[in-house]
Amino acid sequence: MTHFGYTLMTEQSGPKELVRYAAGAEAAGFDYAVSSDHYSPWLTSQGHAPYAWAVLGAVAQATTRIELMSYVTCPTMRYHPAVVAQKAATVQILSDGRFTLGVGSGENLNEHVVGRGWPGVDARQEMLVEAIQIIRELHGGGLVGWQGEYFRVDSARLWDLPEVPMPIAVAVSGEKSVDRFAPHADHMIAVAPEKPLVDAWRHARRPATGLPSSRVIGQVPISWDPDRDKAIQRAHDQFRWFAGGWQVNADLPTPAGFAGATQFVRLEDVADSIACGPDLDAIVESVRAYWDAGFTDIAMVQIGDETQEAFLREAAEPLLEKLRAAAG
Repeated sequence: MTHFGYTLMTEQSGPKELVRYAAGAEAAGFDYAVSSDHYSPWLTSQGHAPYAWAVLGAVAQATTRIELMSYVTCPTMRYHPAVVAQKAATVQILSDGRFTLGVGSGENLNEHVVGRGWPGVDARQEMLVEAIQIIRELHGGGLVGWQGEYFRVDSARLWDLPEVPMPIAVAVSGEKSVDRFAPHADHMIAVAPEKPLVDAWRHARRPATGLPSSRVIGQVPISWDPDRDKAIQRAHDQFRWFAGGWQVNADLPTPAGFAGATQFVRLEDVADSIACGPDLDAIVESVRAYWDAGFTDIAMVQIGDETQEAFLREAAEPLLEKLRAAAG
């Protein structure tokens, strides 16, 4: 069974609005909600970047059923993994066991702000493995001392631990990262519907390894609007950065950098890559590649703060009905 989620885009909405949208997503019937965790928007036209963890705490209290997830937090640069372990445990308690910690190796856009530079991808992934190990140790409930290659933890203990163990999902970008992360995380996150990547993850977690079955989680941008031209213009204004791909987007340091890198992206380019307009069947087709590739969980990103309430009120329920029917 495929589960469908709603994305709380901290880059395009303020904190109070995000909490309200989360409640609306639960009422509309979404299975889960994911929250981005940015210090800066990709483009200045998006205009927001509230602290995701305060938003998640508020959302945990404003909802009762919908699962929650960070999508994704980098527990290596801007946040020390011991701090991530503490706040993730708190959100798991506040949500009564509905939270999954989604982690990744980060983007320069968000992590450079603490002035520690920007390591190469291999170093970032090694840091992430060590961070996950520290988080697991702290969630074990004991007193933790750690002296690793990248992090030190000095006599740390989490005093408020959830009764329901918190799963960890990790963002992967290729088979090398699958091999690196599969033994350490519970679930996989990926940015594109690449079946070979899903197959590699499942192979790495096959029964012979002793690892349990795993969810595969993805995300799809859409720009629903009764007016297709407005939908395309809004997607181009706020989401043309999406055309860069992970390898480019991970390294750009500022919204100005994203603006420069995407200055030649055309309206038609955006319309070709993102489902825009009122046609719900077209949106379903834009999502189909993910469940065909083996994704179990797919979150919608509705582009534009100004469209969220109308989307949740008018389009979300019939869209979910169509998605579930098509996904079987």
